Amino acid sequence: MITSGKGKYRVWLKREKIGDDLVFFLGGGERTHIGGVVICEPGKPAKAIRLTGHYDDIVLQPIAELACSKYKTKVVALGGVHVDHATKQEIDLLVGNCKKLVERI
Repeated sequence: MITSGKGKYRVWLKREKIGDDLVFFLGGGERTHIGGVVICEPGKPAKAIRLTGHYDDIVLQPIAELACSKYKTKVVALGGVHVDHATKQEIDLLVGNCKKLVERI
């Protein structure tokens, strides 16, 4: 598992192999949840599912796309990060921390 950030802005990413394929679980903030799912196959555009009221697919998509390209296999990225009553600055910090995870895949 890799992490980025501190306190309620800490996010984490866990990788699991399923046969030759990969699943990435994203969580953190004050409450981990499933807010989105992104599926990526080599040579095809990613497919994102956004659950109502959530925007987690925005940070999940780069995870799935980079891992798919790097490892040349099917990838599913799912999860979500939540901070109660987050301001725009807090959301930007969480998104930035998620981007740091992508750099370490």
